[in-house]
Parts: sequence; structure tokens; C-alpha cells
Amino acid sequence: MKKGMLFLLLMLSVTVWAQKGEVDTAQIVVAGRYNTAEAEAKPYVIMISADGFRYDYARKYHAENLLKLSSQGVKAKAMIPAYPSITFPNHWSLITGLYPAHHGLIDNYFYDYRRKEPYAKSNRKNAEDGSWYGGTPLWGLAEKQGVLSASMMWVGSASDAGGTRPTYYYPYHEKFSPQEKVDKVINWLKMPADRRPHFISLYFPEVDAAGHHYGPEAKQTEEAVHLVDQAVGSLVEKVRETGLKNVNFIFVSDHGMIGVNTEHPLEIPAMLMDKNRFDYYNSEVLLSVHVKNPAEVPSVYKALKAAKTADYEVYLDKKLPRYLHFAERDDRYHRIGQILLLPKAPEIFLEKGKKTTVGKHGYDPRTTPEMKATFFAWGPEFRTGMTVNEFGNVNVYPLVAELLKLKITQPVDGTIKVLRKTLQ
Repeated sequence: MKKGMLFLLLMLSVTVWAQKGEVDTAQIVVAGRYNTAEAEAKPYVIMISADGFRYDYARKYHAENLLKLSSQGVKAKAMIPAYPSITFPNHWSLITGLYPAHHGLIDNYFYDYRRKEPYAKSNRKNAEDGSWYGGTPLWGLAEKQGVLSASMMWVGSASDAGGTRPTYYYPYHEKFSPQEKVDKVINWLKMPADRRPHFISLYFPEVDAAGHHYGPEAKQTEEAVHLVDQAVGSLVEKVRETGLKNVNFIFVSDHGMIGVNTEHPLEIPAMLMDKNRFDYYNSEVLLSVHVKNPAEVPSVYKALKAAKTADYEVYLDKKLPRYLHFAERDDRYHRIGQILLLPKAPEIFLEKGKKTTVGKHGYDPRTTPEMKATFFAWGPEFRTGMTVNEFGNVNVYPLVAELLKLKITQPVDGTIKVLRKTLQ
């Protein structure tokens, strides 16, 4: 293994998904489940997420396998993340077909004033508590209709969100290399037909980790792209060797990445330091303000608007642009603050004395193209040599449901109309 690759894997111990304490690496299997006879005849779908794999990375860094495979199938000019373009919200949007304000996972960190408790992505108790997550994830949809599923560390897959866990899954940790993950997926596919998963979700964090720590233009990020590309190439080859027919692949990412201004970050408005009047939650690319006395919201908003600079916008939760699907009218779980401060890329809000990383995501992908994500798909069920225009990531859910002939049992924000043309 090249020294750069080895360092990259070691560096992952401090990624944004870092878990505290000892982590059990054992697979969890829900006993007593079997595919129905009808399910055994269905296609296989392997849905791969490479966190932070910006829409242009495959071309920019010549990801040989992904370029070849996508040219044989379908590729999008770009895929549009849901807002905010952050990891947990978008992985859950991809797997439920809902916008973040509709499924409730509005950020990697937030506070629920109804529950009176915080959510943190690094808190395993939160991550595995399905009551935080709205919607029906694809593995749950499949399982309830007799189709076995498996997940390799996708957001929420170790939880009982939607009422049903995958039959096979691993709680999140960073002990496995990309190739080890590939080998475990192949082991699933070598199981007897009645116990073999037909929907598999697979997660790779390496590209996001490198982009955060070194920036999207760094050699380390290029190496991470190649690392994932090699893993995907290995996966496809090993699937071919199994002799299984009708295995389809969907390669996606949750968001892109941009280098940000860490030298002169924006200062958080001084008035918000009054903890008797305000709580604020700062993801650096989005500052959410909770005004403890609701009667003060109009005056606070007016004061923040008057004091703002040209480097960020101030919105009432009622007034965010409709296309973001992140305003009060969308906030089904009442987790979005009453006032939102949105920095303009590459600016960030940063508390004094706090360290940060040089690469970020979370901005509006329609005003910051670097936030756009990747979508490639190939396999017997997909058309060949097809390029599609940009589309929102909530449309991946109905695409997978269509592939597996699953009935969508509750309303979602995506529609099969967007991607039906990609199928044979």
C-alpha cells in the first residue's frame, strides 16, 4: 500500500464520524428472516455512497473504474443534494426520499426542543435510536415486502427507524478498509438464495475525510478518490465472479466540497452571546438561532439584519427560499431555529479560538456548484451510454423501489418520473 494511502486510512480515526470508546466490529444479523419466493427472482441493487465525492471528482482525478462503468450505464451531469448539503441529512434523504425538514434529520448536530435533548452524529445512542429519524428507509421498505437487505454503515442503518432494521448490518466504525468492506458485501452475495440480500447499501468515508482536512484540490483528496475507485472496481469484478445475474449498481455521494476562508472567518454576532435570550447552533456553514422569548423574534431579526455584512444572509425561518424546502412550513419536527444566518461560500462562522478544517460543505448547491454530488448507475436494468441532467437526490428512493418492484407505502418527496427514463 502506498504511504499516502496508508496515512489516509490512519487519518480516518479523526473523521467527522469519529466514535468514542471501544467499537464492536461484529456483524449483527436479525434471525428468522428469509426472502420470499418472489423476492428471490428480483434484481439485486447495490447502492454505494462515497461521502464528499464531488460531482466533478471522477473526471478531475480520473477515477478510471467509475468513468468506465458510468460510460457503460447512466451518469448525471450532477446530483443536487438536499439543503443543507451536510452528511447525515443527505444520507437520510437518499435512503428515504424525503427532504431533511421532512424526515427530521436537519443537521449533524441539533437540539430538539420538544424532546428537550440534543442529537449528535458522534453519539452512538442517538445514531441507533430510530425515534430521531422520520420516513421509511429503503431497507425497511424492502424487508416489509419480503426482500432481505444488508447495510455496511449507512447513516441510520443500525437503528430501528421506520420500524425495521436490515437483516444484516454493521454499527458504524472505521476499522474496516474499503477492500474489507467489499469482501463482506461479497460474502452476503454468496449466501444461499433464501438468505441473500437483494438490497445492499455501502458507505465509504475516505473522500470526505480528505476533503475536510486538506481541501478539494489536495493530493490526499485525489488519493482518496482513487482508493474508492479501486474498491468499486474490485467490487464489480468480484460480483462478476460470483456468477450472479442482474446485479445493478448505483454510485452516489451526499454532497461536494469547497475550500473555505479559515484565515478570516465571520464573527458570530455579539448579541447572540446572551445565553439568557438565545441558543445558537453553528455548523459553520449554517447558523441556527433559537430565540427563547418568541415575542422577541421580530426585533432580533431586525437587529441582525441591520448588523449583517455582505458575506452572509439573515432569514426568518418563514422566509427561506421555497426551493430549499427548509422553511417553517417544511419543519415537521420543529427543529429548525426561528432565525437562520447563511454565509456565502467560501465564508464560515467560527467561534473565537476554535479550530476547524479547510474544506467544507453545507451551502446551497444552487448558488455554490461545488456542493453538487455524483450519480452513476450501471447494470442490466439500466440503459447504456446515457447522460441525464441534474436532479434532486430525493429521486433516488423511487428509482430503487422501481428496480426492486417495491410499493412505496408513504408519501415521499421524490418521484420515479425523474429517473424512469434511465431504466431499460
